[in-house]
Amino acid sequence: MAIKFCSIASGSDGNCIFVSSGSTKILIDSGLSGITIQKSLLGIGVEPSEIDAIFITHEHKDHIHGAGILSRRFSIPIYACEQTWFNMNTFIGPISEKNKHYIYRQESCFINDMKIVPFEIPHDAISPVGYTIFTEGCKISVATDIGHITDTIKQNISDSDILLIESNHDLDMLKNGPYPYVLKKRIMGGFGHLSNDACGHLLVDIMSEKLKYIFLGHLSRENNNPSLAYKTVSSILTENNIDIGGNLQLSVANRGIVSLPVVI
Repeated sequence: MAIKFCSIASGSDGNCIFVSSGSTKILIDSGLSGITIQKSLLGIGVEPSEIDAIFITHEHKDHIHGAGILSRRFSIPIYACEQTWFNMNTFIGPISEKNKHYIYRQESCFINDMKIVPFEIPHDAISPVGYTIFTEGCKISVATDIGHITDTIKQNISDSDILLIESNHDLDMLKNGPYPYVLKKRIMGGFGHLSNDACGHLLVDIMSEKLKYIFLGHLSRENNNPSLAYKTVSSILTENNIDIGGNLQLSVANRGIVSLPVVI
């Protein structure tokens, strides 16, 4: 059976990733309104009621906004770290105990034919994680909101078939842009977000022949743009003798609209 991967949205306005295998459909984050996610799923041929689980990376609003309403409306289980649950409980509203599940970093969680492994990322949230999904012989990784690159991140995203990785900002745009100094310092800090340049060099470090699709995600609206992110990252890859366009496809995940799904 085919594996489908689709970024419903990826950016500071909201994040939601859809992944399906032969018998399982999950969301990573639900940072848009419930109705927006429902319409987006229907637009790619997925009934919202068929979602088997929602996995939360961390408690910031752009990752959890629609999680509660979707869980209540369609009785969808939500999986998150214990401390994340503590911090997001009030915002997402009451969740049925049967749909409230705890996960732990580097401990595998199984949903039908998927193995999902949360791994630690450095961000200014209480217990943030990225996710690696193993299903039908393929590996899919999602890692955004990365303050700095760690060995843990490299180890977990290496040898992926599909990777969505943060390429949040261009350093010059951020430094010269309208954000107040405190916010600029947070974004550039060790628990903020990953720049285009840092993303490109990370990809060089973890590149393998297995990697087929790279999505650049969580682009800043004010401090980046899709063409600049693509140009910066692709230039770094090319400079390191990594060819794009053949066996390796590089694209930018849309901020507020559904990106083109890939099927492998």
